[in-house]
Amino acid sequence: MSFHLEICCFNYQSAIAAAEAGANRVELCADPGAGGTTPDFGTIKLVRHKISVALYPIIRPRGGDFLYLDDELDIMAEDVRVCRNIGCDGVVLGMLTTDGSVDKEKCCRLVEIAYPMGVTFHRAFDRSADPFKALEDIIDTGCERILTSGMQPSAIEGALLIRELIIRSANRIEIMPGSGVRSDNILGLAKETGAKEFHSSARLNKKSKMNYSNLSMQEELSMVSADPVEIESMKAKLAGFFEARQ
Repeated sequence: MSFHLEICCFNYQSAIAAAEAGANRVELCADPGAGGTTPDFGTIKLVRHKISVALYPIIRPRGGDFLYLDDELDIMAEDVRVCRNIGCDGVVLGMLTTDGSVDKEKCCRLVEIAYPMGVTFHRAFDRSADPFKALEDIIDTGCERILTSGMQPSAIEGALLIRELIIRSANRIEIMPGSGVRSDNILGLAKETGAKEFHSSARLNKKSKMNYSNLSMQEELSMVSADPVEIESMKAKLAGFFEARQ
C-alpha cells in the first residue's frame, strides 16, 4: 500500500528542501499569515525548474473567506492557465456559496481550465455547512482530492470525521488530512483515519543570517521554512507503517 506526503511550502527555499527531504508533493503558497495565497509566477516557475516532485500551487487571490466575486474568478482562471503553461502537475483551490455550500459552478469551471492538471479542493471544505453534501459536490466537480482537518482546528481533533469521509468516499476521491500534522502524531492519524495521503507544513521559523540588525526596530526578522528533519521523520514513520501493512 503506497502513501503520499504533501508539504505546504511558502517560498522556493522550502520547496527545494521539501523535495530533497522526500516529499511526494509540494503545495506552493505565499503569505502564511493569511493561510496561503497564490504565489508569484516567478517563484512557481523557478520551483518547477528546480524540483521534479509533483507541484501544486494554491489558487487563492486573497486571504479571508472563500466567497469569490466574478472578477476574482477571472483572476483565478488566469492563474490556473499560467500554472498549466508553466508545467505544474496540479493546483489547489476551493470556493463556497453564501450558505456554506460548495460553489460547484465556479469550481467546475476552474477544474475544466486546469485539465490535464489535477485539482485539490483545499480547506474551504472545513468551512462548509454539511461535510457529506460537500463531499459529494466536490466529487461531482472532478477534483481528485480534498484537504481537510475534519472541520476542526487540527486533523487530530477531526480524525473521526476524516475516517467517515474516507469510508463514504469509497475510493471516488482521495481524502487528505492536514493541519497540525507532525512526526509525533502522523502515525496515530494514519491508524485512526485510514488515510493514505497526508499534508503538513513541517513549519520552522528560520532566523535571519544577517550579521547586522537594527535593534531599535524591536523585531526579529525570521522566515517560515519547511524543516527537512521533520519531513524525513514523517516519511520514515509512514514508510514503516505502510510496509508493515502489506
